[in-house]
Amino acid sequence: MNQISSRDIFRQQVFGDEARRQFDTCYPEQAGVLDHNMLAHELLTLEALAELGTALPEKSVEYNPGDLPVGIRPEDVPDNGMSIGDTIRMIDSAASWAVLKNIEQVPEYEALLLSLLAEIRPILEAKTGQMLKPQGFIFVSSPGAVTPYHFDPEHNILLQLRGEKWMTTFPAGDPRFAADQIHEGYHLGGHRNLVWQEEFEAKGTRHHLTPGKAIFVPVMAPHFVKVGPEPSISLSITWRSDWSFAEADARAFNGWLRRRGLTPRAPGRFPARNRAKALAWRVLRKFGG
Repeated sequence: MNQISSRDIFRQQVFGDEARRQFDTCYPEQAGVLDHNMLAHELLTLEALAELGTALPEKSVEYNPGDLPVGIRPEDVPDNGMSIGDTIRMIDSAASWAVLKNIEQVPEYEALLLSLLAEIRPILEAKTGQMLKPQGFIFVSSPGAVTPYHFDPEHNILLQLRGEKWMTTFPAGDPRFAADQIHEGYHLGGHRNLVWQEEFEAKGTRHHLTPGKAIFVPVMAPHFVKVGPEPSISLSITWRSDWSFAEADARAFNGWLRRRGLTPRAPGRFPARNRAKALAWRVLRKFGG
């Protein structure tokens, strides 16, 4: 498990030479659109995804109405009243949004994920070291669905497979869009959804994603997504690095310091390594601090 497979899942590379050049330019700190060649796959049909959603553990499935405000609080998100299987099969009319998490729990989807990551592994490992904790997520969305404003701790490439969506991204680590205290709270167990302010939108970068397009999203870069007039299917391939784990642990240590009345300096973005604070947090965590 979780070893890059040498077996070809596709007859041709999904990320061609130009896409890999695009990724090399962006990684690890700049959001950017890439090209890809994966427009269809038997594991990514609606019926296959409905079966996958039913087979995954409950904790690995999230779905809700799709017509949500960009800045909705997690506790205010309602239930859509359907099963995950029916939500996906009826996504054209369900007015919903669904995410299937950690698809690598199923061997066929693990092979798919690792085959894709193998294509870009030399580029990313040259910059951030060993690729760690590969994970996959599949998003199935009704027309007009919204993924609220949030950030994620993984390095992420989202491939658009069906329909279109617009993702608006904001610079990672910029406290105007996610305050240091919000980062710290997340790494101490808080939610990834962020407080939205309408004036943010004009300061973000809007990316148009259609089948054949993907986007790289940096670690903890705030973003939100709006689906176009047709149902959407997207695949996110994600991984962690020593750098991303150190940034996370440094943020958690800062939260520990702030709760004790101090005002710590924010961790540095790449290529800063944040080793001292990360080590301090790991020691505290080990000894119950």
